Amino acid sequence: MKALLVLEDGAVFSGRSFTGHCENAGEVVFNTSMSGYQEILTDPSYCGQMVTMTYPLIGSYGINAEDVESDRIQVRALLVKEYQQFPSNYRSQRTLADYLLSNDIPGIEGIDTRALTRHIRLKGAMKAVLSTRDLNPESLREKAIAAPGMVGADLVKVVTCNDPFLWKGGRAEELKGGLEGFCWPEGQGSFRVAAMDYGIKYNILRSLEKRGCSILVLPAPTDSETIDALAPQGLFLSNG
Repeated sequence: MKALLVLEDGAVFSGRSFTGHCENAGEVVFNTSMSGYQEILTDPSYCGQMVTMTYPLIGSYGINAEDVESDRIQVRALLVKEYQQFPSNYRSQRTLADYLLSNDIPGIEGIDTRALTRHIRLKGAMKAVLSTRDLNPESLREKAIAAPGMVGADLVKVVTCNDPFLWKGGRAEELKGGLEGFCWPEGQGSFRVAAMDYGIKYNILRSLEKRGCSILVLPAPTDSETIDALAPQGLFLSNG
């Protein structure tokens, strides 16, 4: 079905939705990676943004349960030149369209991604509205202008974990009972690290674990007294 992307400066780009009806607002940015779209979708750095993939064919290897950088999709929309609806990869467990649809995230193909990328590269990232319901460019531009911007937004509050968790065996493990009475696991790692989650990527935690660290991930609002009481040997401040 037809979809329109209208930027706040009035630029209009048309495409087709491969995830059904939608209307969403966000800041439009681009990514030049040839692969890794699942990691991009779940990267907290892209929270609140519509990501344009410059590589022309996206979706060819599907989606699996391992290649994620957080516990949910972070982007507001995925914009591609061409979507491959029949993935071929031994690790694939579902299609990209199914993944986006189940998380209520729009996926649009047929966008002139080269023109869009050049436009925002020259003019800078800007707000936009993507819709299959409202196809009036002027109406969508007004919505884009009225949409909340990224400047001054407390995105850390949005992306940080709600509760502390242990990173163990390549996965997040819930702390039963929270931090009260917490003891570092014996034998898990030789170096105890408290990691502050300001939008941390799972691959950072995987890398720390591979290097022999026992990792406790803490929500961004955690105070210094609480951290001191945990007696970590290292404090890691994540990207955000």
